[in-house]
Amino acid sequence: MNNPFEHAPAETAGGNPFAAGAPALQREPIAFSGRGGEYFGIWIVNLVLTLLTLGIYSAWAKVRRLQYFYRHTTLGGAAFDYHGDPRAILKGRVIGFVLLLAYNVSFQFSIIAGIAVAVALAAVMPALLMRSLRFRAHYSSWRGLRFGFDGGTGGAYSVFLKWPIFSVLTLYLLGPMWHQRMKAYQFNHARFGSARFAIDAPVGAYYRIYGAAIAVVLAGMAAIGALLGTLADGNPAVFALAPLLFILLLLFVQPYLSARLQNLVWNHMQLDGHRFESTVSARRLYVIMLTNLIGVVCTLGLFLPFAAIRLARYRLQSVTMLCAGPLDDFIAGQAQDAAATGEEAADLFDVDIAL
Repeated sequence: MNNPFEHAPAETAGGNPFAAGAPALQREPIAFSGRGGEYFGIWIVNLVLTLLTLGIYSAWAKVRRLQYFYRHTTLGGAAFDYHGDPRAILKGRVIGFVLLLAYNVSFQFSIIAGIAVAVALAAVMPALLMRSLRFRAHYSSWRGLRFGFDGGTGGAYSVFLKWPIFSVLTLYLLGPMWHQRMKAYQFNHARFGSARFAIDAPVGAYYRIYGAAIAVVLAGMAAIGALLGTLADGNPAVFALAPLLFILLLLFVQPYLSARLQNLVWNHMQLDGHRFESTVSARRLYVIMLTNLIGVVCTLGLFLPFAAIRLARYRLQSVTMLCAGPLDDFIAGQAQDAAATGEEAADLFDVDIAL
């Protein structure tokens, strides 16, 4: 039986549909130079000011955090950058807070009012998420060129409303298909300059990943049940350990899902003929997440910025761009296109709803 936590080989050229007949590719790995000590200073200031301003500063804190991570992530010797406007992020958070407050308060008046607010939330949330994707892309750049997202409202309602409903109605049997549709919407409508991203990860791969994770969870639950049954032996108090053991089981499975899904998405994506390769190891990711958790618990949370840096460094540096030609030529072409068409401006209603 294959161990799902074993390191899976990266997609080979022959296994990737984008590589058919492709010439030799130049490898440009992503590098990350963030340091835990540096980020700790940003993190603690963000935390203190956010508490003192009752959360208002969190929008500015998010910009500072993203700018630190973007500006320490490089490709081909050039760093990424983030240009988000904190006021737009604050606007998105106010909207999110008002919607959440309305949802909680409405149920205290009546169930009908609560259901009405829930329906209203479901109706408006896809549009907000679509605008959030547009906001994040528009305010991200590399080598001075902006990313973009032009997904439509119809697609947003399909992946953020229709497919979640279908998944619930089928007891999440359609969950992996929903995930595949969501990634397709996210990346097939994304671009860098005028160059478009494209992804063709097959839905069967999503089902295999989620199927392996569910199999591990079921096997783990059976093992936990057998263990507690053996230890109980007339002492039913032992079963109080069941929730803790179940949480530990989920923590064991989560790195597997994260690693496999990252590899699946990036190994099936291209940007104007350039491909990507992701080689995240589930086993290595598990060690990083476990030691991060131990560090955070032992330091009462002060290790959180160091944990974020460790995780970001491993996941980012596991990705390599496989260039079909010189990057400088590619950038020069995109710069000419941008100059010819003009930069698209984010409109007044673009918000960052993500918390």
